[in-house]
Amino acid sequence: MLAATTWWLCGETMAACFIVYFLLKLLLQRPVPKVEVPLEDDAEKTDVLHGRRKLDPRTANPRDGGAGRIQCWDPCTMDDLGVVEAFTPARVHEAIQAAREAQGAWRKSTWEERRHLMRTMLRCLTDNMDAIVRVACRDSGKTKVDAMLGEVLTTCEKLRWLEKSGERWLKPEKRESGLLNLHKTSRVEFHPVGVVGAIVPWNYPFHNVFNPLTAALFAGNAIVIKTSEYASWSTKFYGRLIDLCLQAAGAPRNLVQIVTGYGEAGEALITGGADKESLLQVGRKVQEACAKTLTPLVLELGGKDPFVICEDASPKAIEQLACRGVYQNMGQNCAGPERFLVYEGVYQEFCDRVSKIVHDMRQGPTLSSDFVDCGAVRLPSHLKHLQDLVDDAVKHGAKLVAGGFIPKKPSRLAEGQFYPPTILSDVTEDMKIMKEEIFGPIMCIVKIKNNSDQEAIRIANNCEFALSSCAFSGSKQRASKLVSSMQAGMGSVNDLEGTTYLSQSSGYDRFAGPEGLRGLCHIKVSDLLYSTCSCSTCSCSTCSCSTCSSSTCSSSTCSCSSCHGLLRFSRSWRTGLSSMEDPSLPCLPRFVRNETSLGLVERRG
Repeated sequence: MLAATTWWLCGETMAACFIVYFLLKLLLQRPVPKVEVPLEDDAEKTDVLHGRRKLDPRTANPRDGGAGRIQCWDPCTMDDLGVVEAFTPARVHEAIQAAREAQGAWRKSTWEERRHLMRTMLRCLTDNMDAIVRVACRDSGKTKVDAMLGEVLTTCEKLRWLEKSGERWLKPEKRESGLLNLHKTSRVEFHPVGVVGAIVPWNYPFHNVFNPLTAALFAGNAIVIKTSEYASWSTKFYGRLIDLCLQAAGAPRNLVQIVTGYGEAGEALITGGADKESLLQVGRKVQEACAKTLTPLVLELGGKDPFVICEDASPKAIEQLACRGVYQNMGQNCAGPERFLVYEGVYQEFCDRVSKIVHDMRQGPTLSSDFVDCGAVRLPSHLKHLQDLVDDAVKHGAKLVAGGFIPKKPSRLAEGQFYPPTILSDVTEDMKIMKEEIFGPIMCIVKIKNNSDQEAIRIANNCEFALSSCAFSGSKQRASKLVSSMQAGMGSVNDLEGTTYLSQSSGYDRFAGPEGLRGLCHIKVSDLLYSTCSCSTCSCSTCSCSTCSSSTCSSSTCSCSSCHGLLRFSRSWRTGLSSMEDPSLPCLPRFVRNETSLGLVERRG
């Protein structure tokens, strides 16, 4: 009874200590400032616009804005959103130089200062969430739900992770020095690369800016971000938000530069002196440009993800998840399923269930109602690409279950850049739609005959794209084995693929998570000689410095007890290696520090 009471009291004491610790931590933590971002345009303030010029959904082009400008529009309503500047190469170089000057101060920032910036941004996102969602929807055509999940919550999680765990992955790490270097300690250090250049796509206007930005800043870098000409309007609001966050957190204002423009602006960023490039969905030409200056490169090249459904899985439990995966953001996702490999045993049931869901979906302007399921396709030219893929598949034997057409008047969907949610069944791997990235709202269903795991793996791996994958089975072990066998950068067992902060890539290197964070650093290896004497004066005649740094001092006049203690360890190590108990046997070489050259000199005992 006494023992139980003692343990209970100990537990209460420990709990009280933890509570006091966390309360003190909260009280002593630097207050997080509130950042209010002003709304300067009615397109930023309201969901429905009136009296705006309408662009043609089939011919709209960013270059319609004229020389040196980018024309912007809402892909759902085709409302004219005005123009933004198209940066010249000279303007891009100015942005890089401004970022480099700001980074000189930021690289010396403390971990607490960087965490404070992450907390400031996180609070700003939650305080200005409605405006962030509205701007993202207006510039990309996605629904509010898609913007909340894919843009805001994902970014918040990355900020939370960096604030909580970022320092852990950038602190120096010890490494083994080896038997020949026992007189040294070795460690790996992570130093900022300097200025990071990021060329990002249009499908997630907010997240694609903040994803490289947050990691780059936490690693001590500055960043220059070149956005797509199809996602330029939103940079006006997001740029103000970023500037205000930097100002509120006390960080250099020019630490983040946003560049808008066309191909020449992107090329100027690559060749203009950035220390590392982070690029999403850009190809070989970018790699060639980086090679000329030996600039390190992160490439994310998109995906064509397999979604495997075994015969022992439940189509009823999977149907909503499958539709969310392929139709979220109208299929315009880097990590999103495009190839549904469904086993013969559940094939027809799965087709029937997803067909019913798709026929009940509502499509239209996403800011006009909270009950719209599907928005618009961002690129006007992409509508024809989607239709060509569908027509080719049907021509070669695929069955069109739902959708599969470009809306025409008098349909109200013809007033915007809409393509309906589409289902193709009986798709075979020799069809063009199974070889090219769709990047649109099309579900391709392939029947896996004889419920064969081997056949599913073979088809899943018969693809040049490999961003993510997932598998569903009544047996967790079976699904896990399938995921492990699929060649992809990410994998999920009985769940939709995709992550919040874990590293991901389908090309070179990684972004996000510990791997991506360290990828934004120069990795430096440091070897340090043991320094064991801390006395202000050393009476050892062998040492020439005022503070002894010798790990093997054997002089009888040395008064440093640490030296003699380490000497005994050194002798025992040599004795253990050579089994030399006889002191008359010759010693192995011993090393002392040469204070003049900072090198090593050999001295035999």
